[in-house]
Amino acid sequence: QVQLVESGGGLVQPGGSLRLSCASSGFTFSTYAMSWYRQAPGKEREFVALVTTAGGSTNYADSVKGRFTISRDNAKNTVYLQMNSLKPEDTGVYYCHAARTLGGLRFDYWGQGTQVTVSS
Repeated sequence: QVQLVESGGGLVQPGGSLRLSCASSGFTFSTYAMSWYRQAPGKEREFVALVTTAGGSTNYADSVKGRFTISRDNAKNTVYLQMNSLKPEDTGVYYCHAARTLGGLRFDYWGQGTQVTVSS
């Protein structure tokens, strides 16, 4: 069974840091690009960061560039999001996403999300 389980969320003050983890199972992790998305209160889900299958390339939303770092450990089937210099506008539910296209078919999976609240 495919599972993506996020952890590491919580309450942090502005300027603080958090590291999110997403542990996966039930699929070949190393063949999937991994991403983080977030959904702030009252807003649509938005892209945050992506890392390619071997970790050789990353992509970030403009709003988090220079503050967030995505990485992966294929030996542990885990993707991470290091979040520094957090701002109140970073508040939201953060979701882990796995995606692959193979033989004309699209495979993608979502985690249940972890809450991040940035507030004093």
